[in-house]
Amino acid sequence: MTAAGGPPVLVTGATGRVGRAVVDLLADAGVPVRALVHRSESAATLPARVEVVTGDLTVPESLDAGLHGIGTAFLLWTAPPQTAAAVVDRLAAQVQRVVFLSAPHRTPHPFFQQPNPMAALYAEIERLITAAGLDSTIIRPGMFASNALLWWAAAIRGDRVVRWPYGGAETAPVDDRDVAAVVARTLYEDGHAGGDYVLTGPESLSQAEQVSIIGDALGRPITFEELSPEEFRRGAPDGARPAMDMLLAAWHATLGQPAYVTSTVSDLLGSPPRTFREWAADHATAFIEDSHPTD
Repeated sequence: MTAAGGPPVLVTGATGRVGRAVVDLLADAGVPVRALVHRSESAATLPARVEVVTGDLTVPESLDAGLHGIGTAFLLWTAPPQTAAAVVDRLAAQVQRVVFLSAPHRTPHPFFQQPNPMAALYAEIERLITAAGLDSTIIRPGMFASNALLWWAAAIRGDRVVRWPYGGAETAPVDDRDVAAVVARTLYEDGHAGGDYVLTGPESLSQAEQVSIIGDALGRPITFEELSPEEFRRGAPDGARPAMDMLLAAWHATLGQPAYVTSTVSDLLGSPPRTFREWAADHATAFIEDSHPTD
């Protein structure tokens, strides 16, 4: 375990949804934390006891000062692929182990086996980490529960009708807070070098069921209106079409079978993962008030 006074843990993406929670959990556990941010003004949102450094994954040399004296790093890739090799080389020269937030692209379930450019990038970064000789821990969350905010909150705040394709497609949404807790645990706890962990929520739920659960949390009915894939594509912004096509393929592939569910969160944390119903109850106000979660 990284004790107080030991080498700090570097957290990339430190002001995002997962990274910020990781920073807080590490600090609460007494682990020295160095938070990597793009802009120094972002430091105002972080705990005072956290060391803040600026750096940019697209400018690998900007990471050098932040990497000095680091023991373990949490890598959350939020940049184009061009600088991935240079960033991994810099990590290998400075740190002992990397905890990398990847995707379940090795999981033998059709939802995760469809063409996915982001998963392909993550697979390449994993290859680079291995080739560099770095000790690593790979964290593979499935569908995030918080995607419901990005996808459905505006419609729910509007006319309470979610118009969406493949209502019967099942996923096992995992709470961002559980992902962050697993990441934090693997950063400061011994025994996770070489670990490869697929994280899901505790239950398989169709998309229509998830919308209904959000309605229960709000105390008001929400209508799910099935769209055809063609209607969904027509309504998508041009820049979002590749992501929409990937999701459509994944939802179609999983029709008629339950989502892939693991016990990894409870195995590692000793407590059950939060259900989607718990997540919806805790985030109900975000479906009423206009909010913009960060990635």
